[in-house]
Amino acid sequence: MEPRVVVVRRHSAYEELLRVHCTHGQAAFFLRSRDQDIDDVVAQHQVQARAEATVLQAIPAAWRRTGLLRSDLDRFLFEPDDIVVAVGQDGLVANVAKYLQGQPVLGINPDPSRYDGVLVPHAPGAAARLLQRVARGETPLEARTMVEARCDDGQRLLALNEVFIGHRSHQSARYVIRHGERSERHSSSGLIVSTGTGSTGWAHSIHRCHRSRLQLPAPTDPRLAFFVREAFPSRATACALTEGLVGRRGALGVRSEMNDGGVVFGDGIEDDRIEFGWGRQLVVRRADRSLNLVQAVS
Repeated sequence: MEPRVVVVRRHSAYEELLRVHCTHGQAAFFLRSRDQDIDDVVAQHQVQARAEATVLQAIPAAWRRTGLLRSDLDRFLFEPDDIVVAVGQDGLVANVAKYLQGQPVLGINPDPSRYDGVLVPHAPGAAARLLQRVARGETPLEARTMVEARCDDGQRLLALNEVFIGHRSHQSARYVIRHGERSERHSSSGLIVSTGTGSTGWAHSIHRCHRSRLQLPAPTDPRLAFFVREAFPSRATACALTEGLVGRRGALGVRSEMNDGGVVFGDGIEDDRIEFGWGRQLVVRRADRSLNLVQAVS
């Protein structure tokens, strides 16, 4: 059977404006009232659309294909032999990663002037050549480490960049953190546990703000890094255990002391979360699966 190509995308800003305002004219009027020009939004939409069209044209006619919106990922059944093509920003690859079981992911960057291309390093024009090579197993794949958070009630969450543990609002998150033989009670803005892939994003920002000397892991490194955000010292809480590395077989433990509002979510997707109320126990470690990303080759 010929392979199936699943092209994953998200709505553009222009499409979102049309969803809210129904017509181009109404959307343009809305933006003008806020001293903005719809032409820039339309231009970005057209760049994205051209990239998507180029990818679709690159798929051999005999192959199966399907399009998939990011918002429908949690309702889609991937097949073992699928080739997944993410056309968009880097975060789109992170969004799709936790739904896969080893299928190769080809990241296409529609607009290098806007997107860094860490996870979407390939140009749309390279899709035809790369799809053929992936189907023949000739393209090197980079196994990127993922992170797993498992609650004591059996709920499990996977992420490619990082897992956030904290309060769903701006209130202080209260919990006990355990790393190796050390443990500490915290009142903070929450904590993240990051993979090497995530070390170029949120973890990088916290690392810089901490002025940390911690060596962040590489994307394929099995270790994870954790950072506590704005830990507050008091008679009941401390702030000595605010960063560290979790080894290949290690784990970070967190026990919630939040009566309400405690959450755990991955890769910034707050709607897909674990409720983390008082007394709940969480274990965060390297996941038992990786993202197979098609490498950029010169």
